[in-house]
Amino acid sequence: MKDNLLNEHLLKITEYKAIGELPNPFMFDNANYVSSIDEWERRKREIAKTTIDVQFGTLPPAPEIFWVEQLNCGKEHRSYKIHAGTKEKQISFVVKLIMPKGESRPIIIDGDMCAGYFMKEDFINAAVSRDIGWLLFDRTELAHDLKEERGRAGALYDIYPEYTFGALGAWAWGYSRCVDAVIKLNLPQIDCSCIVATGHSRGGKATMLAGAVDERIAIVNPNEACLVGGGCYRIEMVGDYPDLLPWRSETLKDICKETDFWIGPTMKNYIGRENELPFDTHFLKALVAPRILFVSEAAGDIWANPIGSWMTTEAAKEVYEFLGAGPNIYWYFRTGTHYHKAEDIEMLVNIICHIHDNEDISDSFYKLPFSPPEYLFSWRKPNFKLKGE
Repeated sequence: MKDNLLNEHLLKITEYKAIGELPNPFMFDNANYVSSIDEWERRKREIAKTTIDVQFGTLPPAPEIFWVEQLNCGKEHRSYKIHAGTKEKQISFVVKLIMPKGESRPIIIDGDMCAGYFMKEDFINAAVSRDIGWLLFDRTELAHDLKEERGRAGALYDIYPEYTFGALGAWAWGYSRCVDAVIKLNLPQIDCSCIVATGHSRGGKATMLAGAVDERIAIVNPNEACLVGGGCYRIEMVGDYPDLLPWRSETLKDICKETDFWIGPTMKNYIGRENELPFDTHFLKALVAPRILFVSEAAGDIWANPIGSWMTTEAAKEVYEFLGAGPNIYWYFRTGTHYHKAEDIEMLVNIICHIHDNEDISDSFYKLPFSPPEYLFSWRKPNFKLKGE
């Protein structure tokens, strides 16, 4: 699990452009500052409203109708069909459960059953071998992921036509319905207080959104989520990684050109004006606090903006420390490029077992593959004493 090849000279930053300072999450929209934990809860609601509605559109609500249909009765592998929606119309999608051994064990929800990596034995076994279960679903059953369709397509849009969410909002809704299913099934093998969400790339963006809005998810792990779910709107970079051609990070213009149906309809208005956004991705990460956030990246995944991911995670850490939860935010870089590898799951499992089973944490976290620039934020967490201190 420990990567001895990782060092600050592995990824060479050949171009670095910073567009303004990262916004202060502790400053209200009226320019007042948070001065207590109670005020943070109010500011958190304000952040959620702006950050989510602008980036992702208005999200679909919790369903009026919800039920889970069991499709088989395997001991280790089971299939279910989730039915959810309004009284007038529902969507259904299949989930695959890989049961953990023992009782009251953690479970990982992953919506990337449309991808190939989940079929790799070492990927699944990285969790199963540690008695951690999986609940897998195909997020594209809820909203399509076809740029050729040039717009919103998929079953969930028909159920909630009055909302402006894009595919990422639909996929995040799917994660929450999987959480509903885990809780409703109430299986003795699963600890419903240790539900974990992970996903890769665009699935990582959906994971990040689901974790920001659904507080029942105890551990949130976006893997190489790139812009929107990770990265940074205000940082652009070009990097040189061994055996790869120099490459650049993803931008808002890139997303809006090919996959604007992922996001909210107003985000395109900020192309070339990213410094005017009232948020950056550290706001989304901060919405997870004080729950556990694990941002996993690859040193050679330049499209995912390694500097931007690290910078916004460090900025979000100010919120975690303000809430007394500094140890609950993790980040990790492995060698290699854009993929969801067994190594990524091994690091996630290390965190899960550290939290759930009190195992030692690896010393491979918090190691950079590049020489870090100065922080793009001058603000810091408010300092005040809690009652009784």
